[in-house]
Amino acid sequence: MPKKGSEYAAAKPDAVSQRIRARLTKAKARFHANDNIAAFIKEGELDELQAEVQEKLRGVLESLVIDTESDHNTQDTARRVAKMFIKEVFHGRYQPMPPVTEFPNIERLNELMIVGPITVRSACSHHLCPIIGRVWVGIMPNEHSNLIGLSKYVRLIEWVMSRPQIQEEAVTQVADLLQARLQPDGLAIVMEADHFCMHWRGVKDVDAKMTNSVMRGAFLKDATLRREFLALMHR
Repeated sequence: MPKKGSEYAAAKPDAVSQRIRARLTKAKARFHANDNIAAFIKEGELDELQAEVQEKLRGVLESLVIDTESDHNTQDTARRVAKMFIKEVFHGRYQPMPPVTEFPNIERLNELMIVGPITVRSACSHHLCPIIGRVWVGIMPNEHSNLIGLSKYVRLIEWVMSRPQIQEEAVTQVADLLQARLQPDGLAIVMEADHFCMHWRGVKDVDAKMTNSVMRGAFLKDATLRREFLALMHR
């Protein structure tokens, strides 16, 4: 019986993925699909990782019996997909959190604020099929809350979503991040998304969407505030 972890044996002992994995393991840090591991990647290693992924993807194409040498459409596919995974659609795993300038709540604002809909793009961690959706954020600040610019909501949410995700966990990650940054009295997150793992494969239902929410603080305790947010967000 192969030992646990033998599925990684195909990677060379000195491969960059193994070096990064060793640092994570030593630090007892989690590295699930939707975790950010930027703190464990050294300068220059991201390009090495992209090259390693490219080589592995070339093997996948060969196993799919695709003649990448003669087929002009797939000769460069491994490089394109590796770059897409590392630098684009999953960059939220490999890049640090974007800088966010916070401002004190000088005017002691304490009225409901709604940001959205923010378009989000991710990929299902089960099949790596696209998830395309919208997110609304409701904030009930207090005099001690931090305030951030509107564009920063987009940057932070995009950073979280640019990882292999399942929607239920993604919404919670967004809520945890904004709660920690803003320290509001209340926080509400609603996400509505299309899942191409349902549209493209499986049941192939093109109309089904998934909507879920996280309510914290005042939004959880105050039904009137919750109804106001839900009524206003679709306007």
